[in-house]
Amino acid sequence: MRGSIVAILLCAQGWATEVVYQDLHVLDGKQQAIVKSWLNQGLKTTEQTLGPLAQSHLPVKLQNVYLSSEPVPWGAVNRSEVDGIELHISYFATQQQLISDWTLYHELAHLYHPLLDYPDFWLAEGLATYLQNIIMLHGGVITTDEYVQRIMAGLERGRLGTWETPGPLARVSEDMWRLRAHARVYWSGAAFFIEADLALRQKDPALTLVSLLKRYQTCCRTQAPAGQPDSAKVFLGQLDRLSRSSIFSNLYHSYKLRQDFPRLSKQAVRLSGLHMMSARHSELLRQK
Repeated sequence: MRGSIVAILLCAQGWATEVVYQDLHVLDGKQQAIVKSWLNQGLKTTEQTLGPLAQSHLPVKLQNVYLSSEPVPWGAVNRSEVDGIELHISYFATQQQLISDWTLYHELAHLYHPLLDYPDFWLAEGLATYLQNIIMLHGGVITTDEYVQRIMAGLERGRLGTWETPGPLARVSEDMWRLRAHARVYWSGAAFFIEADLALRQKDPALTLVSLLKRYQTCCRTQAPAGQPDSAKVFLGQLDRLSRSSIFSNLYHSYKLRQDFPRLSKQAVRLSGLHMMSARHSELLRQK
């Protein structure tokens, strides 16, 4: 295809992900160098945190944006036979501004779960929202204090959004775009996974959502049903099986019908980040 460049990214653990850049020709030479370095670093940081993607290559579609106050004003996952991502990038963004932006980490995080049906988009967006912050924390892009600040600010937006878009979460999620209910949908889902993570910790200090997702990529990701009414139940059922619990399924049945916004303390949010960092440190020690 026109303007495509194939690059091999070798991650620290030794696996390789083939990245296929589409429409790289829309960027000038200086931009190309900045964007490729940023994408390589972002993918490396993501895979070091969540494990290798369960696909042999990653299509990346790029678009230049000249008038934007954000480094990456828009991103999306392109679901296909091989899932890819699309990123709209500010022409004037520096490499550091791109690294500090959350969009790439969010879209890459979506590749770790299958496509879910519209009533369960709160799960998909919540997972990616939670994981983008975990990736940035693990990668040293943000500190623990910044992690807590970002999560608490997001949860507050979700709480306010719940007043603006009342109704059962699954129904609001299904009509998220028309209702402009993004804050409620995204952050209700993030709260779900924070609660699940804390419950995993109580069951077994070595268990985390990240550790389960790594195993899920190996056992189940490529065979997962995509975009079906039961896709979310199958996905969460696999996480329950891997954790030998019913944590995810039980939370799912209560969350999808809830009309209020979850209450999470700053202490609980901080604990979720520290738990992830502690588990990551223990894993690195085991690898030595």
